[in-house]
Amino acid sequence: MATPHIEAKENEFAKTVLMPGDPLRAKFIAENFLDDAKCITRVRNMFGYTGTYKGKPISVMGSGMGIPSISIYATELYNEYGVENIIRIGSCGAVRDDIKVRDVIVGMTASTDSNVNRQRFNNMDFAASADFSLLQKVVNTAEKINKKVHVGNVFTADLFYTPQPEMFKKMEDMGILAVEMEAAGLYGVAAELGKKALAVFTVSDHIKTGEQTSADERENTFKDMMELTLESIL
Repeated sequence: MATPHIEAKENEFAKTVLMPGDPLRAKFIAENFLDDAKCITRVRNMFGYTGTYKGKPISVMGSGMGIPSISIYATELYNEYGVENIIRIGSCGAVRDDIKVRDVIVGMTASTDSNVNRQRFNNMDFAASADFSLLQKVVNTAEKINKKVHVGNVFTADLFYTPQPEMFKKMEDMGILAVEMEAAGLYGVAAELGKKALAVFTVSDHIKTGEQTSADERENTFKDMMELTLESIL
């Protein structure tokens, strides 16, 4: 059952997998949010776990940074392990004044400067979109627990250190909420394979103002995002 990048055995992954970028964040989630979590893969130190949340089986695994990395893991999870839903949970940088540090964003769609989805779609533009059912559950859960979330278009960047900082103003003008590095790739893989995907983010920094969260703040606001996501899965 093992793939080149995942050593888990058959049926060890749940149907829903949460994917933070950092494998140590996956370990943190397993140890602090899941019951009876078991480590099922550690190839290249990309840790993956399966446990339960309020009785429901849930897996969590790191994705690494960038579209190529998350695309590899998502493809193998969907194709080889029978995973149906992947929810990226991570951080992002806001580009608009009405988005604040520590806010939660749900990526309905993901624009990108990457070419990966054009390769999938005969060199034509592809609208990389979240699965509506997963998105709706998160939004409905947020309303139920009185948690404000922003829903809309995010930008998935190939470069973290961009040579084109003027693009941030264009993103703001076009209504993009924030910048991150994986969602468009994940959405493309899910569409290609007929599976479901969603991305939920905590705003860790503001690109316009330079405001950043501290390590402690990131941990606390991350918990809010995690609880929202996990409750929506139920």
